[in-house]
Amino acid sequence: MHQVDSRYRTSKWYGGSGEIVPHPADGAFSVRAQFTIESDVRVMHGVFEPHNAFLADYYREYGRCVMVVDQTVDELYGEGIRGYFDAHGLPHRSLVVRAWEVDKHQPLVDRIMHFFAEQRVSRHEPVLIVGGGVLADVGGLAAALSHRRTPYVMIGTTIISAIDAGPSPRTCVNGHRFKNRLGAFHMPVLTIADHSFFRTLHPAHLRHGMAEILKMAFIDDHALYTLLAAHGERLVETRFGTLVDDPALTAVADTVLYRALRSYLGHEGTNPWEVHQARPHAFGHTWSPGYELPAGLLHGHAVSSGMALGATMAAEMGWIDGGERDAIIELCSRLGLAVHHPVLGDFDLMLDAQAMMIEKRGGTLWAPLPKGAIGACDYAERVEPSLLKATLATQKRLTAGLPREGLGIQMHRSDLGMG
Repeated sequence: MHQVDSRYRTSKWYGGSGEIVPHPADGAFSVRAQFTIESDVRVMHGVFEPHNAFLADYYREYGRCVMVVDQTVDELYGEGIRGYFDAHGLPHRSLVVRAWEVDKHQPLVDRIMHFFAEQRVSRHEPVLIVGGGVLADVGGLAAALSHRRTPYVMIGTTIISAIDAGPSPRTCVNGHRFKNRLGAFHMPVLTIADHSFFRTLHPAHLRHGMAEILKMAFIDDHALYTLLAAHGERLVETRFGTLVDDPALTAVADTVLYRALRSYLGHEGTNPWEVHQARPHAFGHTWSPGYELPAGLLHGHAVSSGMALGATMAAEMGWIDGGERDAIIELCSRLGLAVHHPVLGDFDLMLDAQAMMIEKRGGTLWAPLPKGAIGACDYAERVEPSLLKATLATQKRLTAGLPREGLGIQMHRSDLGMG
């Protein structure tokens, strides 16, 4: 086993070792190598408050902070972000970009990479990315491609970027008719989830972000499900307690974020290159990547309709009973999330979505579905077209009597003027 002296490491977060076994008779070699990464995730309040020196101390050894900031975040918080670094005597350079789903393509990656090159960012210097889920994916991919691996710090300003896209090792853009088709595995070296940003979130953005927390509750953490069933509507109404002076609700919000992160990282944090598909957090993400873009859905509504589909399928398979299925669908609907959409009636599209996911997951579907009870899961290796068709018919029937006939509130990107 060959291990290089730590003095020669490119960045303090990355390490590795390996061995080479020669086979001289065959003129061949066998190479085995291991790559390691150290990453921290923190739930924090007021990361850019001047009295909070954590981020300034983190960047002080680099003598500056090079950052990419979402356009909306900059409009709301840009002055405070720049003032924070000024107050701590740290030079800073920032690129402000619009990061909507329609922007999630290679040209935005190229623009961010050009900025990094202009600033002469080194492979050991972590860039700072501040924004929502799209910027987490696109900015992370730009960091992955710059110098082939530039470290980055992610500050999530939405639910999705705080607990899912932010700490995720998957960086990506959309392409070839499929969401997140192109990308690289590149985990941030630090992720900060600060729900003080949630107070200025549009209610529709906060609502659709809840889907990423619900998926962990439904399939991995029954205690989290219990919290959301009791407090979910209040969390949405108060934007995670940021609009009211209610310490008890703030404590609930912190617990919900922490449990969602713990559940997500418990599976994703140790599988950063998707070397296996035992990934419960992919619940709701099996068929939805194939119809989210054609339907123009906000991501969370695509996920919630996918979770409703998954719960209905699990009941069809006998993995959960009808009561558990209905509880999953009812909570999503109660929080204003979609549990059905007309696009699910396009059976050819659904089959194509399934085929593309089988390709992505290495030849087997591996669809995580609830099994046994809410908070536990198993994986469907195959789903026959007949089962998919029966499930879609049952889902349509079950959701027809729900509020809005199962549709979500402001569930399309066009509802928010986002194309």
